[in-house]
Amino acid sequence: MEKYSELLQTLLKNREILNKTDADIFLSPEYERDFHDPFLMRDMEKVCVRIFESVEADEKIIIYADYDADGIPGAVILQDLFKKINYPIEVYPHTKENEVYKNAQGISFSYGVGVYIPQRNSEGYGLNMEAIKEFGDKGIKLLITIDLGITAVAEVAQAQAEGIDVIITDHHIPLEILPRAYAILNPKVDNYPEKMLCGAGVVFKLIQGFIKKYGEFYKIKEGWEKWMLDMAGLATLSDMVPLQGENRAIAFFGIKVLRKSPRPGLQKLLAKINIEQKYLTEDDIGFMVVPKLNAASRMDDPKRAFELLSTDDEGEAGVLTNHLSKINDERKLIVASIMREVKKKFEKREMKEVIVVGNPAWRVGVLGLVAGKLMDEYDRPVFVWGKDENDLIKGSCRSPGFVSVVELMLKNKDSFLEYGGHELAGGFTVHSDKIHFLEEILSESLRTILETRKDSPCEDLSKTKPDITCDLGYVNMKNWKEIEKIAPFGIANPKPTFLFKNIKIEKIKKFGKNGSGEHLEITFSDAKENKQNKVVAISFFSNHDSFDKPISEGINIDLLATFDLSRFRGREELRLRIIDII
Repeated sequence: MEKYSELLQTLLKNREILNKTDADIFLSPEYERDFHDPFLMRDMEKVCVRIFESVEADEKIIIYADYDADGIPGAVILQDLFKKINYPIEVYPHTKENEVYKNAQGISFSYGVGVYIPQRNSEGYGLNMEAIKEFGDKGIKLLITIDLGITAVAEVAQAQAEGIDVIITDHHIPLEILPRAYAILNPKVDNYPEKMLCGAGVVFKLIQGFIKKYGEFYKIKEGWEKWMLDMAGLATLSDMVPLQGENRAIAFFGIKVLRKSPRPGLQKLLAKINIEQKYLTEDDIGFMVVPKLNAASRMDDPKRAFELLSTDDEGEAGVLTNHLSKINDERKLIVASIMREVKKKFEKREMKEVIVVGNPAWRVGVLGLVAGKLMDEYDRPVFVWGKDENDLIKGSCRSPGFVSVVELMLKNKDSFLEYGGHELAGGFTVHSDKIHFLEEILSESLRTILETRKDSPCEDLSKTKPDITCDLGYVNMKNWKEIEKIAPFGIANPKPTFLFKNIKIEKIKKFGKNGSGEHLEITFSDAKENKQNKVVAISFFSNHDSFDKPISEGINIDLLATFDLSRFRGREELRLRIIDII
């Protein structure tokens, strides 16, 4: 470890990387070394052979993908493979005269691949029984799921009855009974070494496997699949999976490919939000790109996001970019309105270990965002519900990480009609007569879980601990370049945090789009060896009372923050991103 700087050694040790070998692997990912053999997935051989046979027999194939920023990039990856081997592509369901087909009745191709993405508000998450029946009527022979299907026992049985082979590619936690699919690719149900792949990560392994087996037959150049890492990386960074092991390699190389990706839709989207592609970061993806992609399913039709990422037409890419930006702005207004309503509700209620809040009028598609915001603010699991177009109580849940939302739902499965997800995020449908008891039931379960594990109270579990305590002189480009070596950041590899003690607030300035003043820019100073160090720090969506300690100019405080390199309007500025003022 001696060859690394003291700062880097500290950051590595805080991530439990304690020897030179592990440090070398972490800091310098290698494609050949860090990507596992795809055939370590139990059914990989079976899947590759079935897809090959289906193409050779000119069968009708459906790619059935989830509607979020994991499933949609996964669908793009798999479509790219079929494009590469010259198998025709169609995208369903159709939109005709503003009426969205809610099932597969638009399918009309004689052979090839149809891409089907269910409507979030009318069909919901997962395989749709009515769509499967339509697939049977239309002569579909092979259905490949992306980011869903591992709990779809009845739907897979229906597909079998329709004469359709189902290949499940998924990463979600299975229930006690697995679907009787033709084949399953899911690291959580076999001995594959990387258990925490996202959905698009599983699809990338499928691409690797297929090319390894049939690349020579289709004259695919070695290494072509690396271009698909832009979509695998995008999904890995968006889907809250831990950035360790193979996931770190996917994210690391994914960012590199994203910075060079020739996809017109991606380029147009980045230009729209004033991000220079060659400097794209994981923050840009999480805070700017992914919300616009997810706006498609939350506010409109999810295939708009798929079309944006998969189109080769620059004109279409521009139109889709403008459309997604517009509906994302509308989405922000809806979320802000719900948050105001929630805060009003909270004035009159006792806060329990788990928050359950809802309103039949709330749009189901935006509830995951509301749950995430509430989780961040109250540091506990949150379940938010509304009613969908079929009058069912549906919602989204989020966890800060000390308990799995799937574990909570599994312990109370009698309260749910449907549920699924992974440790940090999930979705659910609730019996209408049980929704008003759900908060107490889930809170009781959480208390039991924490008592069993002898954990500390949930209020203390997600407090950020600093990597380093230092003065403002530490904020310089030399240290930033050391920090950058452990990027990309995310779950299980958070941005390094710094505690600056007893520093002075020199100036507080509000800023925001169109003069909204919804963000803060604060200038801090400290005195060290007769030098006055000054640093600018920012905090988005904050005001004077947003922190542990109310702020005003001239007072001394302790600051918890991360480094942040801004390239706004082409000008580099090293600053801090505020976590808390204490």
